[in-house]
Amino acid sequence: MSGRLEGKVAIVTGAAQGIGAVYARELAREGAKIVLVDIKDCGDSARMVADAVPGAELIAEICDVSDENAVAALYEAVVTKFGTVDILVNNAAVFATLDRKPFEQIPVDEWDKVMSVNLRGVFLMCRAATPIMRKQQYGKIINIASDTMMKGTTRFAHYVSSKGGVVAFTRAIAKEVGVDGIRVNSIAPGLTATEVMRSAADFHPGQFDRAINARAIQRIEEPEDLAGTVIYLASSDSDFVTGQCIVVNGGDNLY
Repeated sequence: MSGRLEGKVAIVTGAAQGIGAVYARELAREGAKIVLVDIKDCGDSARMVADAVPGAELIAEICDVSDENAVAALYEAVVTKFGTVDILVNNAAVFATLDRKPFEQIPVDEWDKVMSVNLRGVFLMCRAATPIMRKQQYGKIINIASDTMMKGTTRFAHYVSSKGGVVAFTRAIAKEVGVDGIRVNSIAPGLTATEVMRSAADFHPGQFDRAINARAIQRIEEPEDLAGTVIYLASSDSDFVTGQCIVVNGGDNLY
């Protein structure tokens, strides 16, 4: 097995299912050693990656990315196993469990929970990765945002705000760590159909109609549609790209 990421060590958060599991699989196909991270058990997604990429080196770790001590323990385990960290994909987020509601009806504890995972989690994971990447004068950090932060999607203020914060944070730290050879970029996906959405009791394809009709490429966005951009940002192909937000939503922002 060989590829653009041969021998690199990649951490993917939110990897127990859905888009994160696809990121892990595709990074493994390019030769990376994979660390699947989630607050839930990643056993099923680890087996999926192993089945898809025979011979892939991978470990699965349970970690609450919003917890400083848990993040420190995670990196200790990764460095003990693989020696370093070359790629970090910050995908973990509170999203599917949120109910849409006017912003003045969002409870403070719900707001704080979204921010703690979606934004503080990105901060903690990046902060822990940077000394390791700085030592080798190279690293790729990919923070997953959302195109909602450009649209001002209504009745979702906490999620939208958290993802806007991810883009701003990405730009800020990119300027701080560029001198250390660390590239920091973000990806803003559109509404993407995951197995979690499709398995919901109330799922029907018409839920995607509004997003599809707004796109230049008028179809449902699949997790695989994001994989190529992740691989590009993780590889040496993007070594002169940092501080950017790449929107991957089928042209929904072309208005």
